[in-house]
Amino acid sequence: MKLIAFAASSSKSSINKKLVTYVASLFSDIESEVLDINDFEAPLYSTDKEGEIGIPEVIKSFAQKISEADLVLLSLAEHNGSYSAAFKNLYDWVSRIPDRKPFDDTPLFLMATSPGGRGGSSVLEIAEARFPRDGAKLMATFSLPMFYEVFSAENGIMNSEKAAELAEKVSQLKTELNK
Repeated sequence: MKLIAFAASSSKSSINKKLVTYVASLFSDIESEVLDINDFEAPLYSTDKEGEIGIPEVIKSFAQKISEADLVLLSLAEHNGSYSAAFKNLYDWVSRIPDRKPFDDTPLFLMATSPGGRGGSSVLEIAEARFPRDGAKLMATFSLPMFYEVFSAENGIMNSEKAAELAEKVSQLKTELNK
């Protein structure tokens, strides 16, 4: 079994990367790799750029990692109610690879966090509607509001209700993956 985890944020101090890294650690019995989308930068997508340079190798490499995963953990940063520009560019490039959908029929645990009380729920709603059409087998979603008040690097999620919700979802995913 192989798990790929990443945050849809290019911030070096991304709270979504902290969340997705923590959640990946809960799958200690599965080989996991936490990716940094900064390692998969490509020019701003346009059909003109694609015509000039083709699909960049770094994009093909990212797509291959998704294809090889048994489960993808993705925590979405919410920028003005939608995806971050860095993630949207990566997503646009991957969508142009011939004969594949961006998520390549891979099971997906989709999550988001934010400093505010909505926990990235706007971007989660957009992704829940879009990603299954692009080959994501959406297994579960999780939103963590008020990140700075409820999360610590040492203790993980300190809100007992949200910690229990996450533990239940992780348990269900492990059961599904082991079938």
